[in-house]
Amino acid sequence: MAEDEGFATRLRSLTGMQREVLLLLVLGRLNKQIAFELDISEATVKSHVTAVLRRLHVKSRTEAAVRSAVHISRDFA
Repeated sequence: MAEDEGFATRLRSLTGMQREVLLLLVLGRLNKQIAFELDISEATVKSHVTAVLRRLHVKSRTEAAVRSAVHISRDFA
């Protein structure tokens, strides 16, 4: 339970753009698709993904997406 609260706190610490990138990761988008949708370069997407992984203390974009989706679904349950 404490880990969930810590994760929620880390989610709230993301910048607006990091949240947008994370949402698109949750939706299964590739970096190239994220770049197109947000009108930014793929290199910028990679920078945001790296920052998201670090802030959330996760090892992969899949872990970030799954944990975020689980957290979001709990908020709406």
